[in-house]
Amino acid sequence: MTTTAPSGAQYRISHGDHHATITEVGAALREYAVGGRNVVTPFGEHEMPPAGHGAVLVPWPNRLEDGQYTYAGVGYQVPINEPELGTALHGLASWVRWTVVTHDDDAVTLAVALVPTPGYPFPVRIEITYALSDAGLSVRTVATNDGDTTAPYGVGFHPWLSPAGASLDDCTLRLDAATHVTIDERLLPTGTEPVDERTDFRTPRLLRGVVLDDAYLDATRDAEGLSWMQLAAPDGRTAAVWMDDSMDTWQVCTGDALSILAVRRTGLAAEPMSCIANAFRTGDRLVHLAPGAQHAVTWGATLL
Repeated sequence: MTTTAPSGAQYRISHGDHHATITEVGAALREYAVGGRNVVTPFGEHEMPPAGHGAVLVPWPNRLEDGQYTYAGVGYQVPINEPELGTALHGLASWVRWTVVTHDDDAVTLAVALVPTPGYPFPVRIEITYALSDAGLSVRTVATNDGDTTAPYGVGFHPWLSPAGASLDDCTLRLDAATHVTIDERLLPTGTEPVDERTDFRTPRLLRGVVLDDAYLDATRDAEGLSWMQLAAPDGRTAAVWMDDSMDTWQVCTGDALSILAVRRTGLAAEPMSCIANAFRTGDRLVHLAPGAQHAVTWGATLL
């Protein structure tokens, strides 16, 4: 372990030719590779994650309009950290140190207890386990409300699938979802529509010239009940993220608008989420976490 990196201590796990590193700060998936080939676009040990790479998004994923919401008749304001759009982006746990619960050769569990603040006065505790097996990486996240009032809650994850050195334009995308979320100029949801010729990726399509920063609902599933997002490189090898029926929402982003030019279109954000943007305001798919209650989700990644 090292403690001098911006992302804190580095917790490495391995199983056969599967290798991953999870960071102390944010419990982020910094890297995951199979046989030396990246499944997710990594960031360096002495770098900050450039665009939410590998982040755990709690207690809300994606954007919250004006950083404001009302819950149980009380209005709240959280800090705006995306000033160009006037939104609060990706929750409260990405830039805090998580505590290791267990660390084995092939698995690590970290936890964080959100400190009640004026903007989110709910003591929610989150525990996340990354585990490697022959099948790849699995990630299980459990949130517990340690308070005495019901808390609004959502969760999401921010891996960037790697094109393995190829141009993103030469890769194909498969995304298992039937409904596309429409957005306004601030990238906030305005409604939904069935996927059409432009937005339907249930059959793999080439990403040449395609720009995405879009959410999808109504995940479609395979015989095992899994919904997939897959990025196939020109050589046919495929970096993939899946989620089970604990989540049914995807966010996909090609990174064309990232402020850091060097990371634009260097990966594909494949984000399983329990809800889309602005859920604290709209209530859409929002989890109402009762005192003592838990909410658990599971997703994973692999190389096909």
